[in-house]
Amino acid sequence: MDELIRLFLDSMLIERGLSPRTGEAYANDLNAFLKFLSPGERADLATLTRSRMVDFLMQGRKQGLQPATLARRLVSIKMFFRFLTQEGLLKTDMTDSMDSPSLWRHLPEILSPEDVTRLLKAPSLKTDLGRRDRAIFDLMYACGLRVSELVNLTLDNLHFDQSYLRVTGKGRKQRLVPVARATAKQVTDYLETVRPRLQGNAPDTPEVFLSVNGRPLTRARIWQMIRDYARELNLPGTPHPHSLRHSFASHLLSAGAPLRAIQEMLGHADISTTQIYTHVDQQRLRQVHHAFHPRA
Repeated sequence: MDELIRLFLDSMLIERGLSPRTGEAYANDLNAFLKFLSPGERADLATLTRSRMVDFLMQGRKQGLQPATLARRLVSIKMFFRFLTQEGLLKTDMTDSMDSPSLWRHLPEILSPEDVTRLLKAPSLKTDLGRRDRAIFDLMYACGLRVSELVNLTLDNLHFDQSYLRVTGKGRKQRLVPVARATAKQVTDYLETVRPRLQGNAPDTPEVFLSVNGRPLTRARIWQMIRDYARELNLPGTPHPHSLRHSFASHLLSAGAPLRAIQEMLGHADISTTQIYTHVDQQRLRQVHHAFHPRA
């Protein structure tokens, strides 16, 4: 069974361009699934039923796993069984019609436009790190970037003269994202005045955003930065890097942007992933209706 998982992951990495990080997550999901099964079930996967797979997912739910993790576990299983079917190792794919139960659906954490503005203005422009942090937050929100996309952004990805970024997303897929003039100005200020001082003895570092040691910033450091600023501002919830991306999409949708355009800017392969923001917008409309309609 370990050999089958290895072949599956090789196929995903080579043929589908799956990132190593996602491949590691798939491997962990499948190993947890196999550990859940009995020896007899592991020996003959064709005997499995959909109910057993749901049992595995529900066990994870009882263990306190997040809805996103449960949904990814289901995707891992579905991809694995599709691979086995395509390779002729299983006659039928019993996971083909399985969807995530609606009870796993959760709405992303969205910051209000006012709270986003407070967060963007929180870093002080009187310090180098404050100017760097403001450029980071501004770019993440203005372009809807994943934190991994931000930390991997290199100088040759910036095309401010043409008002766009070239972003490398999941599966090493590239997309062009428009960038506003004000955001480009904020980042350019950092590049011209702050970055050279942070660069120090590493002049060849291609990444845009650097630490005080001249090394590329990490995902964990940006997570910590947003958490610290959010705490100082007493922002609601627990804002994290993805909150800015979620807010970017939700605010665009609320302002009337087409869902398909938002999908392209976010780099979603499937429009169904982007449609979660329609649920957020519907929730906002219900709140407005309840607050202001005389018969609500």
